[in-house]
Amino acid sequence: MIKLLALYKKPEDEASFLKHYEEVHVPIVKTIPGLEKAVINKIVASPMGGEPDYFLIAEMHFPDQATFDAAMASPENRAAGKDLMSFAKGLVTLLVAQE
Repeated sequence: MIKLLALYKKPEDEASFLKHYEEVHVPIVKTIPGLEKAVINKIVASPMGGEPDYFLIAEMHFPDQATFDAAMASPENRAAGKDLMSFAKGLVTLLVAQE
């Protein structure tokens, strides 16, 4: 399994960020071909105390590298990336992980 991980730092306006994320961004992401599931993790605490480094971590699951590569090249993914930069530029770090 290949995962695209999106790690989001805390936005200045959490309510506006979450509204856009849930109502606009997630529906776009769900159109990406080959996406098996998307898991959204809201970070609630750091086990070491203090403010956590991240506010939200999203996982997009793909069954294999070929499916992931095709998904990343798709127009749907380009639309998701364009939207991501419209509301989370400077807040998001993207990583690719293999399970």
